[in-house]
Formats: sequence, structure tokens, C-alpha cells
Amino acid sequence: MTFDAELQNKFVCPKCGNAGGSVKRVSMSGTGLSKLMDIQHNQFVAVSCNRCGYTEFYNPEIFEGKDNFMNILDLLFGR
Repeated sequence: MTFDAELQNKFVCPKCGNAGGSVKRVSMSGTGLSKLMDIQHNQFVAVSCNRCGYTEFYNPEIFEGKDNFMNILDLLFGR
């Protein structure tokens, strides 16, 4: 299962307690020259609650490419 799918399945909204969410990949510009030139080199995974819309952002560089990303998700979401 992919990182995005696992995150979507394990997400529990901290605001309303709803289980599950929608996942999207987003890119954002940084500061300085990248902001002025609209270079969007910062990439994140956003997961939004399906009930209330609360959204959290995660840095995929931390999770992807590691053999134990499932353990990290378990640590974050306690499932």
C-alpha cells in the first residue's frame, strides 16, 4: 500500500474525531527568490478530514524511502 493510501486510512481528525480523510499532494513556494520567481519546490502531503475539513500537512521526504514508514504512521495515529 502506498504512503498516501495508508495516511488516508489511518488518519483520525484531532478536531472532530472522524476516521479517514482525503489526501492530496501540494507544492508551495518558499521565501526569497523562490517566492519572487514562483518556484514551488516545497512538496507536502495534505490530509483533510472528510467531515469538518481540518487539514494537516506532512513532509513526504521524512516518510518515503524508509522501510519503517508504517511504524511511523502507527506512532502518529496509534492504530
